[in-house]
Amino acid sequence: MKYLDEFYNRRIANLSRLHLKEVLKRKNPYLMRAIGLRTAAELVEYILDIHTQASDETIFGDAFVEPIALAVSRGRKSGATGIDIEMEEEKTYKAIAVKSGPNIFNASQTARMNDEFQELQNRLRQHLKNLGKQFEPILGCSYGQRVMEPTAKRRYRIVSGQAFWQEITGDPDFYLKLMRLMRDYPDKQRERYQQEWANAVNRFTRDLLNDFADADGTLNWEKIVQFNSSAE
Repeated sequence: MKYLDEFYNRRIANLSRLHLKEVLKRKNPYLMRAIGLRTAAELVEYILDIHTQASDETIFGDAFVEPIALAVSRGRKSGATGIDIEMEEEKTYKAIAVKSGPNIFNASQTARMNDEFQELQNRLRQHLKNLGKQFEPILGCSYGQRVMEPTAKRRYRIVSGQAFWQEITGDPDFYLKLMRLMRDYPDKQRERYQQEWANAVNRFTRDLLNDFADADGTLNWEKIVQFNSSAE
């Protein structure tokens, strides 16, 4: 459970350090106005939801998925940039970059991933030649069903969900065992998080009304967009 504890601790710490203005700087004020948010409560809930959805995925990948993948794999931790696990098999040398989800990379992210795999392959070239092994770059995703062979532009294989966990453990049921492992532990942590969420809502609402609302309580969208987008 230590990996779940690390996830909860980092998730709560992230929320406790969060302040309205740093989140407001990164959100689209025109979109928020266009969807008809009118009250401080609506705006606060919206931006907190958007922020935590993105941050939770990142924290979960770093604190839970990547360390568990390394712990249960038949490989070792890689020292190469962008690569998490290196696994030697009879005829192949697998370099695996572990991601939480199977989101499609854009062109620049794919190119960077290609370069990171290529850098490791260049470093290992003579060693692998001596062993007679093929270098196999893999992007592994903890959930989803995407399984894709390399292409001309993406020189690594993609495996997700059951296929990924079976790839590194040899166990076709590991993806189910990982879910069973959690049991009711997340439910026990919910109260801690809900209290921190309530604190953040109160903090954000106070600051929003103080800094971005008129005297009658109406949200001042011009103030919001000036804070977010003015040249100064």
